[in-house]
Amino acid sequence: MSYNAIVLQQYPEALIDDETFATQSFNEQPLQQGEFRVQVSHLSLDPAMRGWVSPDPSSYIPPVQLGEVMRSLGFGVVTESLNENYPVGTQVTGMTGWTEQLIAKEGELSIVPQSVDAEMALSVLGMPGLTAYLGYHDILQAQQRQTQSQQVSELQNGKPQTIVVTGAAGAVGSVVVQMAVADGLRVVALAGSEDKVRWLKDELGVDAAINYKTDNVAEALTEATPDGIDLFFENTGGEAQHTVIERMNPHGKVAVCGLIADYHSATPAPAPSWINLIKRRATIEGFVITDHFYRAQELAAGIMPYLQQGKIQSRTHVLEGLEAAKAGVNMLYSGDNTGKLIVKL
Repeated sequence: MSYNAIVLQQYPEALIDDETFATQSFNEQPLQQGEFRVQVSHLSLDPAMRGWVSPDPSSYIPPVQLGEVMRSLGFGVVTESLNENYPVGTQVTGMTGWTEQLIAKEGELSIVPQSVDAEMALSVLGMPGLTAYLGYHDILQAQQRQTQSQQVSELQNGKPQTIVVTGAAGAVGSVVVQMAVADGLRVVALAGSEDKVRWLKDELGVDAAINYKTDNVAEALTEATPDGIDLFFENTGGEAQHTVIERMNPHGKVAVCGLIADYHSATPAPAPSWINLIKRRATIEGFVITDHFYRAQELAAGIMPYLQQGKIQSRTHVLEGLEAAKAGVNMLYSGDNTGKLIVKL
């Protein structure tokens, strides 16, 4: 029997195009002792993929090599097994790649409880949710409103922390936003369409939602943050950076996990002046979740209370069929997706 997979055919110069990937057919191979076969049912499309198909050997993760199956997170079910820890019927997730099936070994994929479906495993409890939790809790060290009164500085006068989140309607940003709302922070969210702005404001309950494509971002941010900005979760880059850095409060924190605005630019946009970081003694930390996959269970456990209390909802945008991954990944950079982008095989 055979199965299909998508391999990297050439490195793109800008946007991923028709020449970037090719579909190939592979013959099934027999299992060796300790291995198990997975039928992949869902693939996760993530902004980091643009970096994974850039031939930069100095990046945080080696680039996908020409002829290799495209790297991606996925979800599937074990259909054949020579490993007692992964019996037939076990749900698993991890780096599957763009393929209909694969053979894995002990520890290469994580077991997913039967109570968790594919969309949840790849969104709130997957790479986006883990990224959001790590950045929000570990790097920004956001303070819940109910405990903040015991720790507040004189400069804040007892007011809740103000957090700005870019890419706020995306898979990562929307989880950050909802945790911050649940914890009682003042939440200012930026997104790229009126539909997304309405969702953030009317359903997720942010204090202010800004359309960075149509609003005057500097004026809107200034109006929305009368007490300055304590925390900044940066997903996209662009104009907002300059105003946020100018309005940082003393000892503010910035977590940077993505700069989508620059992913396809030959020359990155000019960065904000760092002088206010010095004046405000602020901290900036860039991070990627792949450095922390060993903590996946711990991070997922941190998200669970929000889920159990009904504090987090998610939107998924599902594309049908393996081939849809090729062009679908560009939706992440144009903003055409309306939630976590997933391919259902």
